[in-house]
Amino acid sequence: MSLFEDTYLTIENPSEGIFRDKGSKFISYAHPIKSEIDMKDIVASLKALHPKARHYCWAYRLTPDRSLYRVNDDGEPSGTAGRPILNVLLSKNITNVLVIVVRYFGGTLLGVPGLIHAYKSAAQEALETAVIVEKTVNDIYRLHFDYLQMNDVMRLVKDENLIILRQEFDNNCLLDIEVRKTQVNQVVQKLETLRDVHYSFLTTI
Repeated sequence: MSLFEDTYLTIENPSEGIFRDKGSKFISYAHPIKSEIDMKDIVASLKALHPKARHYCWAYRLTPDRSLYRVNDDGEPSGTAGRPILNVLLSKNITNVLVIVVRYFGGTLLGVPGLIHAYKSAAQEALETAVIVEKTVNDIYRLHFDYLQMNDVMRLVKDENLIILRQEFDNNCLLDIEVRKTQVNQVVQKLETLRDVHYSFLTTI
């Protein structure tokens, strides 16, 4: 991702699809995710939902620059499940997405070409119904300040149209804010002018 590219494509909500071939049923689930922890929870819940399925194959892409990905064939021949699913994510240029395909075996072997086609088709079916949205790359900052600085801080938040993720108002106040990457320099410069307001970078999302 270049310095000036601060947007990425992902899916808005979970979606599902299904593909059938020679008695085998491939049920696909696409989920927006933020981390590997999300992925593990979703896979576990689908295994509980489909206890009699033969395979639970998946692929995901993470991070706004789309650099992190993993695939899992879950017992299918190497390269016949996870990679075809990932290729669908690549073709749609989306990230922060997990696609899992749950297979019920129908008794007839599909062969390597058949499996690749089935897992690719199932992944496509799930994403066909998904709403693809563009999101901005944002940095999270934590602000600490005295209650007397509240008005100045909240004016900055309003002027820059910042998103508040967490707030604690007492004598000593805490605010977690989300700042679009292209706004960071401008916002930080304004924070520097506010007296007794301390800020720290937390993470990028």
